[in-house]
Amino acid sequence: MSVLFLEYPKCSTCKKAKAWLEGAGVDFIDRHIVENNPTAEELKQWHAKSGLPLKKFFNTSGMLYKEMQLKDKLADMSDEEQFALLATNGMLVKRPLIIGDDFVLVGFKEAEWERLK
Repeated sequence: MSVLFLEYPKCSTCKKAKAWLEGAGVDFIDRHIVENNPTAEELKQWHAKSGLPLKKFFNTSGMLYKEMQLKDKLADMSDEEQFALLATNGMLVKRPLIIGDDFVLVGFKEAEWERLK
């Protein structure tokens, strides 16, 4: 099984996740989330596959999220507007992301990632 791994290489959590993938022998395709930002269409597909609320796809601890004061603005935005916003800058997207054929994992929680082995 090969999965798509979206990361920001300078992110310490992404580094831990990548090391975990390598240590677990998981075959993955590496994608820089800022240089190759997810499109709105990709994000829609991943969101549908994830079963998570759309808010979970936002990097709520990121500087850009805070600078844009998105905590207050997201409630007034449609899903389409939120997908379009996420697609403007990879730094708005929660990372790392793992996309498989039938699942999407957002963030690095080792217990959730165990299913990749």
